[in-house]
Amino acid sequence: MNPIKRCKKLIEVALPLEAINQASAREKSIRHGHPSTLHLWWARRPLAAARAVIFAQMVDDPASVPEEFPTPEAQEAERQRLFRLMKQLVQWENTTNVTVLQAARDEIWKSWRRTCHDNARHPRAAELFNPDKLPAFHDPFAGGGSLPLEAQRLGLEAYASDLNPVAVLINKAMIEIPPRFAGQPPVNPEARKDKNLFGREWKGAQGLAEDVRYYGQWMRDEAEKRIGHLYPKIEVTPDMAADRADLKPLVGQKLTVIAWLWARTVKSPNPAFAHVDVPLASTFMLSTKPGKEAYVEPVIENGGYRFTVKVGKPEDPEAAKNGTSAGKRAAFKCLMSGAPIPYDYIRSEGQAGRMGARLMAIVAEGERGRVYLPPTPEHEAIAQEAKPTWKPEVALPANPRDFKTPLYGLTTYGDLFTPRQLVALTTFSDLVGEAMERVRRDALAAGLPDDGKPLRDGGTGTQAYAEAVGVYLALGVDRLADRSSTICGWDTGFTKIRNTFGRQAILMTWDYAEGNPFSDSTGNFSALLEWVEKFLLEAPARPCGSSLQQDASSQSISADKLVSTDPPYYDNIGYADLSDFFYVWLRRSLRPVFPELFATLAVPKAEELVATPYRHGSTEKAEKFFLDGMTQAMHRLAEQAHPAFPVTIYYAFKQSETESAEGTSSTGWETFLDAVIRAGFAISGTWPMRTELSNRMIGSGTNALASSIVLVCRKRPADAPTATRREFVQALKAELPAALAELQKANIAPVDLAQAAIGPGMAVYTRYARVLDAEGKPVAVREALALINATLDEALAEQEGDFDADTRWALAWFEQHGFAEGEYGVAETLSKAKNTSVAGLAEAGLLESKRGKVRLFRPDELPTDWDPERDRRLTAWEVVHHLIRTLEASGESGAATLVGKLGANAETARELAYRLYTMCERKKRAAEALSYNALVQSWPEIVRLARESGTARPAQETLFEDVEA
Repeated sequence: MNPIKRCKKLIEVALPLEAINQASAREKSIRHGHPSTLHLWWARRPLAAARAVIFAQMVDDPASVPEEFPTPEAQEAERQRLFRLMKQLVQWENTTNVTVLQAARDEIWKSWRRTCHDNARHPRAAELFNPDKLPAFHDPFAGGGSLPLEAQRLGLEAYASDLNPVAVLINKAMIEIPPRFAGQPPVNPEARKDKNLFGREWKGAQGLAEDVRYYGQWMRDEAEKRIGHLYPKIEVTPDMAADRADLKPLVGQKLTVIAWLWARTVKSPNPAFAHVDVPLASTFMLSTKPGKEAYVEPVIENGGYRFTVKVGKPEDPEAAKNGTSAGKRAAFKCLMSGAPIPYDYIRSEGQAGRMGARLMAIVAEGERGRVYLPPTPEHEAIAQEAKPTWKPEVALPANPRDFKTPLYGLTTYGDLFTPRQLVALTTFSDLVGEAMERVRRDALAAGLPDDGKPLRDGGTGTQAYAEAVGVYLALGVDRLADRSSTICGWDTGFTKIRNTFGRQAILMTWDYAEGNPFSDSTGNFSALLEWVEKFLLEAPARPCGSSLQQDASSQSISADKLVSTDPPYYDNIGYADLSDFFYVWLRRSLRPVFPELFATLAVPKAEELVATPYRHGSTEKAEKFFLDGMTQAMHRLAEQAHPAFPVTIYYAFKQSETESAEGTSSTGWETFLDAVIRAGFAISGTWPMRTELSNRMIGSGTNALASSIVLVCRKRPADAPTATRREFVQALKAELPAALAELQKANIAPVDLAQAAIGPGMAVYTRYARVLDAEGKPVAVREALALINATLDEALAEQEGDFDADTRWALAWFEQHGFAEGEYGVAETLSKAKNTSVAGLAEAGLLESKRGKVRLFRPDELPTDWDPERDRRLTAWEVVHHLIRTLEASGESGAATLVGKLGANAETARELAYRLYTMCERKKRAAEALSYNALVQSWPEIVRLARESGTARPAQETLFEDVEA
């Protein structure tokens, strides 16, 4: 049998990482048309990273095509041309740029036809290497659908599969439905009457988006007819305006309510006030916007209390800010007596069904912004009049890490909503079915053929189209649910309702905001559905796509397809548990459309590949389940994936994980790597993608996901050799320093360097069938990682040989003392070993020496008039710390001016910053570590500004070439 000729792909050699990372991080703040606005999904990969990885996974590296690019210079020139295309490709503005996308598709086709030509004599050439048809794409852990969507955008037939029905539906809405109805005009009566609309060309899914808008508006209006009485306007009375100058012009006006703000209550633990339901308010502030402050002020009277609202800054800002909070242990304090209300007491009251709620304030729409009003008995009574006819009785999981409400008596998903919210969501869910019937009738009237086939059977006629519109309307209801639970707090800074899933968990919210789905402001149905329409307007709608419910460990969809996937990250996110929140509403709306997808009462969980101890009984059993299942899933990929392409697999790291004497390690990472290796994969490349923003709620001050490592895997040859531990270590020491230098050259952030360097190390480890220790036992992944970390430390230490003697002394001193004082005698002894002297170091401007003590200068203590061109004893240590001082004081432009004066001497600064960051991380010196990391991350921009300013010295040309990707 003829062996397959495989060209090395671009992703196995080089990537423009900085451009990909910048575009990925920027994308997190983009909303218009982004898939995240279609429906929430947790830890969705950025489109920029997905697009870049798939492109580079399919395009040949020029070095593997010597017949076209015979010299290293020609190969590098071609690689840079591809990089320039990729830098355009990852930009959000080019997501729908036909010219850029077509250029990328052309490169993919060029490489594919080259592969087909090289393998024309292969026995399976007809099925594997058809030069007129690109291989299809498959993601077996499709989740939020970024990867299948971007494969489709690059011209591939995309297949998405997932065990989770919510994920399957999201992918249907992204890659399956839009192509099926591409180019079709809308069927609604309004569009058909308007000749300008009906006669125009409807590109992609624009017609479908127009019908979603129209029938969504009908749903909104119909819902208001049925339940609008539960959402009354509020009249501004003279009593309200008595001490509120801002309300006097509004007296007699009826304002639309944006939100009702409630505080949960329990009976006071003080026996004297045991009859009073006291509020558990985390804050009394309503608005903290400068100049527009407003707050709730409780008034104690007649043995009870009432709430009033005031504008302006509170007299006691801390009291208003904290509400009735009393710190973590006491939890809250009784408004009436000041008695502490501990969490244990609140839990017991909640579990006994004695937790209530009290209306604190009402937020209304004014002509010039928000109007904050006190609660009224009428509005509180109307809210209590709501009588839901149905509620989702699915139990919340017994997972105390991510689900806090069961501790307080809220044990089902239905318990997360007020009666009025349940009535509204049930009404909107039921209207989806009525809307689908209207679409079907209007589609028949518009002349759309009736093929009698539903959407699930591939239909394209009236019934299928009606169901397609219904899918997007149901997703709009899900978006409403995310803004309509008692987990939604009130954002006092942006003065709007927060969504339920500000984090990847359902936490307990003590004071919550109940929105008005019929207002023109935050949380209303029409505005939320508009985001669904915007996605449809941007959807690729070509070529065809398919989304299927399949278990990744047993699926066969991957056969002969390009595979890129983003599996679950051990125990980081419980997708199935979280998505039940949405599933219960989707099932009510869409079960007739997809009866098999929504056959169960809740999302399937037993087979979900997440290491969840509460589900499996112990951490050990959960780890074994994950390892066995992931190994099987990876084995399916290794056996089935198209043999001409590598498989790419994402793994997300935390900022810091389990630490041991051998260095930073991670149970999830080790277990995942073990599964990949056991499945028969060898790692042929790794790339750190900095795809997360540090300002996310889960990322602020927490151990959050920081980077995704993209593993590039090829099936390990059946005849892979066995190596000894000594041979493995020798290979590491021979290869890892060069790989480390390449990572630094690519400007990998110091915070990611240790994790990124694991890749080249694992590439050595996985080239062998087994690595055996002196006793003949296999070297486990954990031990291999420890050896890789140790070799990395050695390689970083060896880089110190590039530094001047003064800098080597400063490094050794800094490791022991940081910027604190130390004994002069110790410093002098160390200086002799480093071939320098304390007096010389003081003369060089690195330290101060007095009264028998020595101390390194901090960056902010260095002279601001320092000029490296006049420094007779220039050191790398000075360069780094002057750059940090200048960067923090004057930004990147100021640092660029300094780099221009430094010339080639600046290059050593980046290497030293890496070394210092690693040292600070190990020594737990967070503040200093941030400074060194910031310098490296700003380096490309500093260099660019230095070059553009024209102040850079000629000696710096090498520096620019090194850092420009």
